[in-house]
Amino acid sequence: MDTQYILFSGKGGVGKTSMASTTAVHHANLGHKTLLVTTDPAANLSDVFEQEIGHRITAIDGVEHLDAMEIDPDKATEEYKEQSLAPMRELFDDEMIRIAEEQLSGPCTEEMAAFDKFIDFMDNDDYDVVIFDTAPTGHTIRLLELPVDWSKHIEESSKGSGNTCMGPVAMLTESKEKYDKAIAALRDKERTDFIFVMQPESSSLEETQRSSKDLQELGIYTGHLIINGLIPKEETVIPFFKGKYDRQQEIIEKTRSSFSEVPIKTMELFDSELKGVSMFKQCAERLYQEEAVYEPQP
Repeated sequence: MDTQYILFSGKGGVGKTSMASTTAVHHANLGHKTLLVTTDPAANLSDVFEQEIGHRITAIDGVEHLDAMEIDPDKATEEYKEQSLAPMRELFDDEMIRIAEEQLSGPCTEEMAAFDKFIDFMDNDDYDVVIFDTAPTGHTIRLLELPVDWSKHIEESSKGSGNTCMGPVAMLTESKEKYDKAIAALRDKERTDFIFVMQPESSSLEETQRSSKDLQELGIYTGHLIINGLIPKEETVIPFFKGKYDRQQEIIEKTRSSFSEVPIKTMELFDSELKGVSMFKQCAERLYQEEAVYEPQP
């Protein structure tokens, strides 16, 4: 099978990491070789899986077929610099290398390194499923804009000065091909499923609407929504929870109306913290049961 890509995004604090981790455990349990990658600088995969992960691909204890990695922006930048400079050291003198190092010391490099690492996992067929747990929405939109922006920048520079802020265009030709390939994969609905996670609150719905529109302008479409954090119906015997439950149901209906062509899953609150493999397996049983899905209206 072609590698499938699943990207999770949404506001901070809506439960992206929990839903991405649940989905990763779900696919691994189906026998799919699965990689879970977080691009969030404030990543906490190590906390939720209760084991050290960090900036390296790590097998998850207790889940066959599942690996995970937390991208460290600083380490990604250093790796990108060295990857760029290594072939130059054999061709140029010290002065040229010094100039190249200066060029690689600006914010341009940090931006480039972050998404270059991201794209590396879209240019790799070692896994059946690659799941990206991304940073809060604005950062994610920027991350996904970058391949488009950089591909254009390289193309325009090739017709002009021949230089980018990362150096000569000739050195970046291979990168442009990689970015173009990543853009095509992100826009391919058969290979990429973009999932927004939201809370049943007006502000969360409004941000999801805005972000979905921004993505659509990049040619990337919302594949699914997960409304996370619902009050269980059996708890509505208490007036406080009944009022909150009713308001949440109103948001669900508004979401269904706003995203009438998008399948919507719902996830109720657990009475304990959602962390650890055992909890993710329980959550997956609920999230991926057919009853949890609101299919698009005919």
